[in-house]
Amino acid sequence: MPESGKENDYLAGNGGPPRVGYDEDMTRSNLGQQLREWRTRRRRSQLDLALDCGISSRHLSFIETGRARPSPQTLLRIAETLEVPPRAQNALLMSGGYAPRYPETPFDAEAMAPVRDAVGRLLEAYSPFPALAVDRLWNVVAANAPLMSLLSGVPAELLSPAPNALRLAMHPEGIAPRIANFGEWSGHLMHRLERQIELTADPELEALREEMLGYLERRPAQRREPQPHELAVPLQLDLPEGRLSLLSTMTVFGSPVDVTLSELAIEAFFPADEASAEILQGVAGGGKEPSSKLR
Repeated sequence: MPESGKENDYLAGNGGPPRVGYDEDMTRSNLGQQLREWRTRRRRSQLDLALDCGISSRHLSFIETGRARPSPQTLLRIAETLEVPPRAQNALLMSGGYAPRYPETPFDAEAMAPVRDAVGRLLEAYSPFPALAVDRLWNVVAANAPLMSLLSGVPAELLSPAPNALRLAMHPEGIAPRIANFGEWSGHLMHRLERQIELTADPELEALREEMLGYLERRPAQRREPQPHELAVPLQLDLPEGRLSLLSTMTVFGSPVDVTLSELAIEAFFPADEASAEILQGVAGGGKEPSSKLR
């Protein structure tokens, strides 16, 4: 855990943003209503879901209307069949009067030290290419020095206490003015956010979407059909050294049994052309990378 008296340095990986949880809101609603909403969201009929879960459609109907209380085993079987994420599975269990299945360990907790170490090693291994780690709400919990160099000149209020990757990309005082293909890249980010909301039903992500839509009122996001020669949507940044064209990749932990770990993602950016590779190598070779500490 961070040493007493020191500020958390979130981008260096020794801290984490304040814990926020939509599980508290979810547990206030009826268990049957939650299950019905998840089933509807996954576009499953009662009969179809009941057959996959090995229960009768009548029993499932009784659960959804509150006339029957499922066992924790049945509840988990339904949740897993519906691909409900771990955080929401915990909320369902607590709504049913059961203990949560998955622990939720803060990223800055002592028990997460091996995870922080692994994330830090992975981020540094990507150097000289930019990389960062984000939580479920796109809050940046760690980043390497090449990524930090791209944030040069961003106002301090956007970088603390816990910078948000979407806000940094979309906010007019973030890196948005430097993104040459802002309409296309923001469209890509919004598509990812919409997909995440569809999968998780997270109201805090919905609130984040509303904030991003506010930034896009002046510079709308764009979705266009990919051209035959294109392989992926690049992030194109105009820097003093030239235009940087980057392709992104996402990495997640393969077998998480902790809510925090299951929601952690690492995004790395690789040069999309030789000119971009030379720019990144030149910045690294010239010692222009700032420290990953923001404050």
